[in-house]
Amino acid sequence: MPSPSRTRAWQAALLTGALALVTAACGGGPDGACGTQQPAGGGASPIPDNAALIAAVKPDAQLTAALPPAVAQVKTLHLASNIQSAPNNFYSSDGKTPIGYEVDLAKAIGAKLGVTVSYQDMAFGSLITSLQSGRVDLTMAAMNDTKERQQQIDFVDYFSSGITIMVRKGNPDAITGPDTLCGKNVAVVQGTSHQKFAAAQSTKCTQAGKPAITVTATDSDTQNQNQLRTGRVAAILNDLPSAVYISRTAGDGKFFEVVPGAPIEGGPYGIGFTKSNTKLRDAVKQALQELVTDGTYGKILQAWGVEQGAVKEAAVNGGS
Repeated sequence: MPSPSRTRAWQAALLTGALALVTAACGGGPDGACGTQQPAGGGASPIPDNAALIAAVKPDAQLTAALPPAVAQVKTLHLASNIQSAPNNFYSSDGKTPIGYEVDLAKAIGAKLGVTVSYQDMAFGSLITSLQSGRVDLTMAAMNDTKERQQQIDFVDYFSSGITIMVRKGNPDAITGPDTLCGKNVAVVQGTSHQKFAAAQSTKCTQAGKPAITVTATDSDTQNQNQLRTGRVAAILNDLPSAVYISRTAGDGKFFEVVPGAPIEGGPYGIGFTKSNTKLRDAVKQALQELVTDGTYGKILQAWGVEQGAVKEAAVNGGS
């Protein structure tokens, strides 16, 4: 059930005394088949601690009162995820505690609703069926909100991901956007939407009388990172969350950086609900919107370095 924009996946790995970078696949989330890889050059940056920020979130009594009786009775949201895609959701160094910007957002939403959040880790392909069977109340797993999935479940959109350009630290090739890739060597992973975008962009370059893009397609992000570090390519195309995490962690943040700007060909990630559970959907939507309005949402994303994917409105079924 992967969407066209995300065809790879990646898993969190542990290094001695630190979290290793998990390289990009499946567009920053597990919307596809997963594989474990390490960053070129290693290194890991500290994980942000948003505990105080989340603890400061005050419950909204009206939203708490609007919760479905089944949730209100136990004061717990049972949330299903596929916990393996840093920085969206992955395990801390203890191998048991879920962390990530999605996890922090879920905790903040729970605090706004006056409930706790209980995580269930499961295969990505089981998320929708587990939701529909009533095993869980909602899903949050870097799942693309698409028209196809909207036939099965409803979404509250919380993040916008898309293709991002990653370059060497200091941006020696002065790449500022897709138009400046003309005449450059660009690395992608074979068979991804990134490869398709690079080919299309190369055609635009030649149609405008500029040099074509030389596209290097490999089997892994590790290979691409090695090529970028050694200058064999000028840029890597990746998805926003994974590109940001790679740039912050590989070589302790000294190897790469992300070209500023909105994600290219962006689309929303959505929190999933059954079609019949509109009360919970609407309560979560309003809780998220309050967090957006009061700034808590933005601070969480900024702490994880993924503020480029922030949404201004918690829309329902906003994907296409």
